[in-house]
Amino acid sequence: MKKITLIAALLCFAASFAQTSSKKVQVAILFDTSNSMDGLIDQAKSRIWKIVNEVGSLTYQGQTPTIEFALYHYGNDNLSSETNYIEKILDLTSDLDIISQKLFGLTTNGGQEYCGAVIGKSLQELNWSSSPTDLKMIYIAGNEPFNQGPVDFREECKKAVGRGVFINTIYCGDYDQGVREFWQEGATCSQGDYFNINSNEAVVHIETPYDEKIQTYNDSLNGTYYGYGGLGSARKQEQSMQDSNAEMEAPAVATERAIVKSKAMYSNSSWDLIDGVNSGAIDLDSAKEGELPEEFKGLSAEERNALFKSKENDRKNFQNKINELAVERQKFIDAEMKKRAEEGVVDDFGTSVNKSIQEKAEEIGYKKETPDIEE
Repeated sequence: MKKITLIAALLCFAASFAQTSSKKVQVAILFDTSNSMDGLIDQAKSRIWKIVNEVGSLTYQGQTPTIEFALYHYGNDNLSSETNYIEKILDLTSDLDIISQKLFGLTTNGGQEYCGAVIGKSLQELNWSSSPTDLKMIYIAGNEPFNQGPVDFREECKKAVGRGVFINTIYCGDYDQGVREFWQEGATCSQGDYFNINSNEAVVHIETPYDEKIQTYNDSLNGTYYGYGGLGSARKQEQSMQDSNAEMEAPAVATERAIVKSKAMYSNSSWDLIDGVNSGAIDLDSAKEGELPEEFKGLSAEERNALFKSKENDRKNFQNKINELAVERQKFIDAEMKKRAEEGVVDDFGTSVNKSIQEKAEEIGYKKETPDIEE
């Protein structure tokens, strides 16, 4: 019997990694946002950065894949009946801050919950990879019968199988009730996994001696981000807002977000000068003065490049410090989890989903690696 505290189900929840690999991990999350699902959304907010870090351990032939995430919600009275009460909130993207922003913007409000229809929409509308070695996953969460609505989930399941997409279902309620209401069949028809959760269960966070220091380095890391172009100022504010959202959930959530920001997966080339230059999105030498951050204006080319190099080195230093502490932090958490298991107190977040993700990933050549600390 599989049971997880929600967002384990989102273990592949995530976003961009270094663009050095043609491999992809694509994940669509389909949330029921009817009135009874507030607990589900709260768990998702609390676990998003933990999930991203877990997925960040996947590599393919030594390279980190690009991860794309899409978000839908369904079963909400605010949505149109003509669309079967379904809305695509976010297309497949690698932008981590936008993923967090949209997740924290979800609200609940009654409605009709049509699982087959929302699965069909995600298969039809999203740009799924055609490569058989890319990992493609759908996670759908809810608590009403899976066979409701005008679209037969079994037919959509056939389409998913044809495109190599695994459908994983998360029933918010009793395991056997979920089986009776076709949530298990909704998963096994595509060789996906079925889970049940208590969506009203509070997430348990493990505080560690390393959290405060990681947050201190995160504050320093934020000082190395310089917005450029039309998006720069607003997106830097958005970065700060998502830091605040994580902190409001729990200190441990803020720490997980800081760890994500220390890795290559957290790339902001569309608005941050350092990421933009390193990705080729903007050229520091030919950029117009009006496009540059205030700190880089009015400088000679030599002064501008020297300042850039200094800030780039600062960022690498702070990221390495966070990564070093993150390794020790995880050792502390692993020991605490083992102790709780021995005492009969089981925090089963991620246990079942981690296993299922790793199994699916390994089948097509992915491995779980510990990222190296950059010199």
